[in-house]
Amino acid sequence: MVTYPQRITLCGFGGQGIILSAVILGTAAVTKGNLYAVQTQSYGSEARGGQCQAELIIDKKAINSPVAEKKNLLVAMFQTAYEKYIPTLEEDGVLVIDPDLVTNLTHPVAHTLEVPATQIAVDLGNRMAANMVMLGFLGEALGLTEQQDLLDVIKDNVNPRFVELNFKAVEMGAAYAKEHNLYYK
Repeated sequence: MVTYPQRITLCGFGGQGIILSAVILGTAAVTKGNLYAVQTQSYGSEARGGQCQAELIIDKKAINSPVAEKKNLLVAMFQTAYEKYIPTLEEDGVLVIDPDLVTNLTHPVAHTLEVPATQIAVDLGNRMAANMVMLGFLGEALGLTEQQDLLDVIKDNVNPRFVELNFKAVEMGAAYAKEHNLYYK
C-alpha cells in the first residue's frame, strides 16, 4: 500500500521525458486518484543532454510547500543525475534505476528496483519511450497509480502521433514488474 505523502524525484538527462513523466504522474494522481500533487522541475544549463530533474509530491491532503528536503522515492535514469540526487533519498526510501544507464551505485539503498526502461523502449522501436516504460513500472511495482489512469492522462497530454507507442511502453513497464515479480508495497 502506498503511504502518503509520496515525495518523489525523477532524474535523468534532458530529452528523456523526465519532466513529462512527472506531469503525467501528478496529473493522474489529481484527476484520477482524487489526490493533491505539486510538481517542480529543473534543467542543467545544456537543456537537451544535460541533467534534469522533476520533484513531485503527492498527498491525500493539501500540500503546503512545493519542495521536500528528503524524498521517499528516487527514479534515476542517468548516472550523473543519480549521483547528484541520491543524497536526497531517505535512508529507508526506494530507489528505481535503469541499470543500463546507472551502473555505479555509490550509496547502498535497501530497496532498489532495476528496470531496463531504455532497452525495453528500444525494443519497442523508440528509445524516447523509456519514460513511459518507467511510469508503467512505477504504477505496477509501487502502486502509485492505476495503469488505465496513466493511459487516460497520456491520451490527453501527449502528441497524438506518440499515443500508441506510449501506451505500449506503459504496458511493457507494467509487464516487466509482473514478469519479474518486482513489487514494493
